[in-house]
Amino acid sequence: MNAPLPALEPLPAAAAPLAYEPRFEVLEDGEADTCEELVKTLLGISAVTFKDSGHALRSVHAKSHGLLRGELHVLPGLPKVLAQGIFAHPGSWPLVMRLSTTPGDILDDSVSTPRSMAVKIIGVEGARLGGSADARTQDLVLVTGAAFGAPTAKKFLSTLKLLAHTTDKAPKLKNALSAVLRGTEKVVEALGGESGTLKALGGYPETHILGETFYSQVPILFGPYMAKVCVAPVSSELVELVNAPLDVNGKPNGLREAVIAFFAENSAEWELRVQLCVDLGSMPIEDSSVPWPQVISPYRAVARIMVPRQLAWSDARSRAIDDGMAFSPWHGIAAHRPIGSIMRVRKVAYELSAKFRADRNGGQTLEPDNLDDLPG
Repeated sequence: MNAPLPALEPLPAAAAPLAYEPRFEVLEDGEADTCEELVKTLLGISAVTFKDSGHALRSVHAKSHGLLRGELHVLPGLPKVLAQGIFAHPGSWPLVMRLSTTPGDILDDSVSTPRSMAVKIIGVEGARLGGSADARTQDLVLVTGAAFGAPTAKKFLSTLKLLAHTTDKAPKLKNALSAVLRGTEKVVEALGGESGTLKALGGYPETHILGETFYSQVPILFGPYMAKVCVAPVSSELVELVNAPLDVNGKPNGLREAVIAFFAENSAEWELRVQLCVDLGSMPIEDSSVPWPQVISPYRAVARIMVPRQLAWSDARSRAIDDGMAFSPWHGIAAHRPIGSIMRVRKVAYELSAKFRADRNGGQTLEPDNLDDLPG
């Protein structure tokens, strides 16, 4: 199962990473108001789904398809520019992985939307970010697609408000619309294009979730530098699933069933990669809709994520992870502080969303010190 470790070549001099400077981050006009409205909109989504079900869900990424336990292994021999933060030294750390899709309501999987991966690495040392001072975790919040769907927090809020109005509305119509949008997206891609809007609204291709590459889409600090992060499949069993069709029609939880079936028979291995910012002109910090060009700064491996065979989802594990844990890019160390307007407004939004769920579900969300009590 284990793929060979990659050869690590030095970065060419022309691609030397830029050191972060505070002036690279520029507050958007009315950013505080945007943050307030964003929180209001997200909590509004949660309030609607709570009223319908009696159980508080995440405002986005509500439905989990895989809840996995694994390990992060930092690669040995990293060059200095890559040996930063939690990747400064070789070592292994336990982790939890949550696979989900983006909507804030629980839909049949035939409504095909972008997929997401949240990773919580446990036992991390280092100066902490505000709001996570008592924890020893580092979270990565990742989605399919190399760039975010909106350039700024204000634009994201506009899109989210439109989607919020569709929460719990006409699920059968959403199924039919998703089929139409998938067909339209196929035509767009056949002509050499791609539409993030069509995919977000339900036109995402019907492929296996375990064949996806997941991206941070927006940047974080990487020690003194700035970077985006991705997690890509590398074990042969996962690579076989890249772009593999998966028919979930008539299977409301088809993605989850596929993940459970896979991990009943297989282990899996992903590569964690970083893309260093080398040019602010083509790799902006405050416009999250711009994919950073890999031709000038490719993604480079810094770690492996190894997940053994296991029961990949259960009600007990859902209570422990879906209800008992919160994932946020602001759970982590200062060496990986999130940057840019999208990341800045996420901090309060994620905190209050987690509080909403905990208050209504009669529990609390905790940052784990270990996984000894994780079911299964």
